[in-house]
Amino acid sequence: MCVVDEWVERVDGRDRVLGVVTRREAIREGWLHRIAVTVCRDDRRRILVHRRSEQVSRFPGLYEVEVGGAAHVGESYEQAAARELAEEMGIRAQPRLLFTFVNRSGLSPHWLAVHEAVVPEPDAVVPDPGEVAWHGWLTEPELGSALSEWHFTPDSREAFSRYLAFRRRGE
Repeated sequence: MCVVDEWVERVDGRDRVLGVVTRREAIREGWLHRIAVTVCRDDRRRILVHRRSEQVSRFPGLYEVEVGGAAHVGESYEQAAARELAEEMGIRAQPRLLFTFVNRSGLSPHWLAVHEAVVPEPDAVVPDPGEVAWHGWLTEPELGSALSEWHFTPDSREAFSRYLAFRRRGE
């Protein structure tokens, strides 16, 4: 599979734009850039989990709790989250931004914006087979077991832990 590089905004520790670089450069140099992810829930409060395709360049075959990717140049976190949901899962929704933090797990440090979306028709999710090998809806106890037994991307555990803490605070 041919990997096409993305243009992203290099940002500082306060999430201010410093310039435009390729995502490959940002990863190689350890420069902060922006990633937007969404935790999807259905009306029964189950959480969407998926396994990445073996063909993707980053973390092939690993599971994820969130759906997302890099924010393109000039794109807000919310725009990036909505675009990634549509591209990867066929979900048309406007995710709600919950919080951002500098995530140092994964390939390189990045600002991670965590969103939430309620998916009213979980059976209508149509993943891109080039991106997603499997998907399913898990209850929180099921997901807790999966997080200790399955191989997840480096972002998944920290992002989901912070997501649960955010929800518990009732924000």
